[in-house]
Amino acid sequence: MARVLPLGVLVSGRGSNLEAVIRAIEEGRLPARIKLVLSNRKEARALSIAAQHGIPAEFIDPKNYPDRESYDLALAARLKEAGVELVVLAGFMRILSPAFLEQFPLKVINIHPALLPSFPGVEAQRQAVEYGVKISGCTVHFVDAGVDTGPIIAQVAVPVEDNDTPETLAQRILEQEHRLLPEVIRWIAEDRVVVKGRRVYVRKEDKGE
Repeated sequence: MARVLPLGVLVSGRGSNLEAVIRAIEEGRLPARIKLVLSNRKEARALSIAAQHGIPAEFIDPKNYPDRESYDLALAARLKEAGVELVVLAGFMRILSPAFLEQFPLKVINIHPALLPSFPGVEAQRQAVEYGVKISGCTVHFVDAGVDTGPIIAQVAVPVEDNDTPETLAQRILEQEHRLLPEVIRWIAEDRVVVKGRRVYVRKEDKGE
């Protein structure tokens, strides 16, 4: 049986992936508990979503810190105080520094709306449409010091239709993000994710008796 994994979630925007994780927990599909939600943006809708579900949520202003490393260390300190073991980036629009990642080695994951290593960074859906690819999708990966360059845990493919705009493609990819992110967190809670260099393996589920 999976233990209840203590999560911290970093957000910057509307929080739809945060909502998906909360829903999976509340429906009993994900053995985890969100201990703390942190945002670098005061007006992030994700903060109010967390509050609606009784989850501690805080805005930490980057302007109060002299540099990126100081800010990241403040985030890491709050997460550790809350007892967080896995950090989930759910639309967090900042690149985390090595100073943060050293506090949570191989314990930070991100969801990205493209099939990495294609189309890293911002506006991945627009990049995919403009490049003319026939298949895009989403990726959950461990976070390293690069931009969407960490080891890939899981991906879901989404066809790009002839009449797609960046917005219509983004919406269909988002539907898959909402499925994939809670599933990957569940694998981690069940201790089924194995990292060997750049390769990540997911052990088969133990069905028990």
